[in-house]
Amino acid sequence: MPTKIGEYKGHATISLLKDENDKLPFTFGLTKAKLILENIDAVKEFVEKNGK
Repeated sequence: MPTKIGEYKGHATISLLKDENDKLPFTFGLTKAKLILENIDAVKEFVEKNGK
């Protein structure tokens, strides 16, 4: 999955893209990135239980 580092109002962001042509990437900043990392096990469990 391609990623892109950017900036919004002076703050670093990361965008997760499905592919190079993704028009609606999932973009978030450092605060949400830290929250995701702190809860990565819960995210993995969610995907395992609800993924196809």
